[in-house]
Amino acid sequence: MGLNIREIIPRKELQISDLRGKIVCVDAFNTLYQFLSTIRQPDGTPLMDSKKRITSHLSGIFYRNVNLLSEGIKLVYVFDGEAPALKIKTYKKRKEAREIAKGKYESAKQEEDIEEMKRYSSQLIRLDDKLIEEAKELLEAMGIPVVQAPSEGEAEAAYLARHKSEVYASVSQDYDSLLFGTPKLIRNLTISRRKKTYSGYIEINPEIIDLQDVFNKLEINLDQLICLGILVGTDYNPRGVPGIGQKKALEFVRKLKTPVRIFKEFEEKINNLPEEDKFDWKEIFELFHKPNAKNADFKFREVNEKKIKEILVKEHDFSEERIENQLEKLREFKEKNKQKGLEKWF
Repeated sequence: MGLNIREIIPRKELQISDLRGKIVCVDAFNTLYQFLSTIRQPDGTPLMDSKKRITSHLSGIFYRNVNLLSEGIKLVYVFDGEAPALKIKTYKKRKEAREIAKGKYESAKQEEDIEEMKRYSSQLIRLDDKLIEEAKELLEAMGIPVVQAPSEGEAEAAYLARHKSEVYASVSQDYDSLLFGTPKLIRNLTISRRKKTYSGYIEINPEIIDLQDVFNKLEINLDQLICLGILVGTDYNPRGVPGIGQKKALEFVRKLKTPVRIFKEFEEKINNLPEEDKFDWKEIFELFHKPNAKNADFKFREVNEKKIKEILVKEHDFSEERIENQLEKLREFKEKNKQKGLEKWF
């Protein structure tokens, strides 16, 4: 789901080369869901090995990150911990959506409608413990640090970007990261200029959102941005306030200024919501304002080629030749860096 404030948020196109040498903290679950939903067969079936185990996430992690590492970007993957109780509503809605999609997928399968199968299959995704552990294992073999967040990975990535001077930005497709206070948010972090969707490919460009630019353009502060998000609808109150879109929410936030006055204005509408959609704005505001996050440490390690081949080639039937070609990219990058280091002495 995620927060929908795309129309009002200023952004700039980003060149991958702009990130060379910089550390970015990636919202792992957000990225893994992307891989699981897009890296699929023509009929929507996820990639699998000979034992029918899903490998879409491993393919995405390996190939995308080899490209990014070869560009000199330092990646840190931040994984979700325990979800806040308020997110139960969101999980319930997602489960209901999956059940509906499952029925439609089965109907399309019976009718051999490949397009419809592809459309609904991506909505059946569920990220389980096994997939998460496999992802962590491969990332660590690639020398990419893994941080385990106490709660929301997105909140932890934003926290690290705010509190660690060496972290340049957080990476996520979701705008909620801005409400958690990330100074810079990077979206569409990929070398490829095309994004695969169920209806085909669309053109995309990496982009960066500077939180200070957001404040300057919208003429609001972080507290007011959080209020705006709650009015529109977040993962903690997916429906938001009925009839209030992002532009109208911005008008009210600018006019009423303080959280108490803003939500006093909408008290009746919130109270009239169906029981499952009602929310306590103070509780949600606090989750964004003071998220459960920690000042985690991380360390960059050498690539473990042997381990990578064990995971991908031996365990999951990836092509050894293709994996070797990708590893050669990392060797070349490492050698080039070594040469640059030596040149400084002459």
